[in-house]
Amino acid sequence: MAQSQHKSKKKASGGRLRTSRSKRKFELAGFPAQTKVSEKTVLRTKRIIGGNTKNRILAAHVVNVSDKKGKTQVVDIKNVLENPANHHLVRRNIITKGAVVDTKLGKVQITSRPGQEGTVNGKLL
Repeated sequence: MAQSQHKSKKKASGGRLRTSRSKRKFELAGFPAQTKVSEKTVLRTKRIIGGNTKNRILAAHVVNVSDKKGKTQVVDIKNVLENPANHHLVRRNIITKGAVVDTKLGKVQITSRPGQEGTVNGKLL
C-alpha cells in the first residue's frame, strides 16, 4: 500500500473533516531509503516534482567526518551505536540523520540526510 501525505480526515478537535476531493498523485510519499552499513556503496536516483532528482544512498561504508577545527576526512564506518529516532534501527545498522556511528576516529554523529542528499556527513563527538 502506498504511503500518502494528504491532509488528515480529522479536525484538531477530533471531529470528522469532510474531504472536498480525493487523493492526488503529488501527495504520494516515497518509502524511506533506510541506508545500511555495507561494504559497497549503492546510490539510486529518484525523480521528484518538477523533474528534479534526489540521490539516495541505500548502502554506505564511509562517512565524511569533520572535527571542531574544520578538518574533514573520509573514514570507514564500523557499525551504528545509537539512534535517537528509533532504537530498532541500531541492530539493523541503518543510518539516519542524528545516528551515532563508530569509526576508527571515535564516535561520529551523522549530520546529513543520507536518504535525501546522497552523502553521509558527520561531526566528531
